[in-house]
Amino acid sequence: MTRARAVLLVRIALLAGLVALLEALCRLGVIDPLSILPPSEMLGAMIERVASGDLDEGMVQTFSTIAIAYVLAVVLGTAAGALLQKLPRLRAVVDPLLASYYSVPTFIFYPLLVALFALGKTPLVILGMMSATPAVIISTLAGLDGVPPVLLKLARAQRLGRWHTLWWIVLPQALPRLFSGFKLALSYALIGVIAGEFLLSGTGLGYAISFAYQSFDSQAMYGAMLFVLLVAIAANGMLTTWESRIARRRARQ
Repeated sequence: MTRARAVLLVRIALLAGLVALLEALCRLGVIDPLSILPPSEMLGAMIERVASGDLDEGMVQTFSTIAIAYVLAVVLGTAAGALLQKLPRLRAVVDPLLASYYSVPTFIFYPLLVALFALGKTPLVILGMMSATPAVIISTLAGLDGVPPVLLKLARAQRLGRWHTLWWIVLPQALPRLFSGFKLALSYALIGVIAGEFLLSGTGLGYAISFAYQSFDSQAMYGAMLFVLLVAIAANGMLTTWESRIARRRARQ
């Protein structure tokens, strides 16, 4: 058994143990079931909500918004990181801003975005992009900084063109850090969009959670929350699997 597989099994066992503990505490009355439902009831509520089609419209709205925000964040963040790496003076100005960026919750700008772009998908896309882009920029800078200078000198000595150098040297060296930023960006995009829907939007899964909360409908609220959580875990797992496959292929090459 490889070390990565062993770590994965330990994580799964730890998560399963925590879920079982929460289930037991709720069933024994240690935790008030009116505050937190047992995980089994959350799962049942989620299945019921998804099967009934109550979340279909919200799923389309939320996941399409997250996908657009995420793609824009990856493209713009990678381009911005590459530009900053080539411009040291500009980077010296921007670095402190990037370091402190996440000390301010970006969803506080949602009312301003609504005032500028009106209610709809656009403010949520911008909010998700604002949340995710800095993570991609930071990871791009770290990845490009990690390329050994000797390899770049070798590329120049072999007279490789810019695109060949990027494809055969820069990307393979920077890819692990880039993927770390991509995974973080997905989490930040999801948080930004869901938070925006929860606060002011009238559609989406965030709004469904907010509406259920204000209606004291614990079943609907925890069912929608669990659904969002499982989708986020699945998406992150897909990126992690893709990253592992690329790393193994790179190692064989």
